[in-house]
Amino acid sequence: MQMVGSFFKELEDAKSRNVPLVIPIGTVEYHGLHCSNGCDALVIEGILARLERTGKELIIAPTVWYGVASYAVAGPEKGTVHVDVDTFETYITAILRSLLEGGHRNIYLVVHHQTEGDSLMPMTLACLKAGKKVMFDFLEKERGIGWWGSNKMKDYYSQLDGRSNPFNYIKTIPLMSGKVQRLAGGIDHAGKYETSLLAALYPHAVDFDRIVLNREWFAESAREASIDLGEQMIAAIMEDLEKAII
Repeated sequence: MQMVGSFFKELEDAKSRNVPLVIPIGTVEYHGLHCSNGCDALVIEGILARLERTGKELIIAPTVWYGVASYAVAGPEKGTVHVDVDTFETYITAILRSLLEGGHRNIYLVVHHQTEGDSLMPMTLACLKAGKKVMFDFLEKERGIGWWGSNKMKDYYSQLDGRSNPFNYIKTIPLMSGKVQRLAGGIDHAGKYETSLLAALYPHAVDFDRIVLNREWFAESAREASIDLGEQMIAAIMEDLEKAII
């Protein structure tokens, strides 16, 4: 279910059953001449929509479109919108605080930007930091100073992987884990892999005729892109997310 457009009663029911609440974290960044703007966020939205169609129950929160893009690929003259990492972290912190205080205990931030090999780049780090900061603040507020040292927490280590562990309330995960990247053959920026993924999810969002017009090195391999490859990638991603989002 989409958080926006749903009614309070249905959202409360899903929350009471601990249905995963997923926040797509993307960017508005230049992706060559052949990929439409907003590629990073679009592919997350497309994958989550497909995951729902398999019967996976989710609460899909509004997408965070503007992220820590950086100007590593291209500057604002090519449409990239970059948000300072500290500002972004503050924004994500505020969102997570509201969700926690509202009773959500199963939150996932799904990131698709600079996640080659599960690398921890600024945007992913900002999400991770925001999640931990919010949890420590929330727990101290709810349970008081010294909450972890209390004898009530004596079973903490035996519950590290369980839902009762408060540090599992918020998780930051890449759309394509390192494992999926290896299974798919790789990951790139507006090249063979990302172009294939976007085209399979949104055929109208890729103009294959414009690939030959690109002059940047990172887009050269897009000539090898195909919807068939994109579908293979989607299958691997969905199988991985099915296990990661519980």
